[in-house]
Amino acid sequence: MQGKKDYQEKLFIRFQLSDYVPQDNFYRQLKGILNFNFLYASTAKYYGSEGQKSIDPVVFMKLMLVGYLEDLNSDRRIIATSRMRMDILYFIGMI
Repeated sequence: MQGKKDYQEKLFIRFQLSDYVPQDNFYRQLKGILNFNFLYASTAKYYGSEGQKSIDPVVFMKLMLVGYLEDLNSDRRIIATSRMRMDILYFIGMI
């Protein structure tokens, strides 16, 4: 009899991205070196107090850096590449 795997997403998953990004990965090492926290104070005057929250300025800067390092020439390509790469997701702190 032929078997068939029925995939069902689990409601609760224990997953840590840092367990799957190797210690010698470029973006993992870059995350340990770079500190963009100064951007919060530098960009605070450009944000209002009302309306929808914007993208985190640190995440935005990291995405622009990824675009430069990966030679990606559009925002859509940066996002598409970042969604598929666990090391980049770890670097920008999305998971």
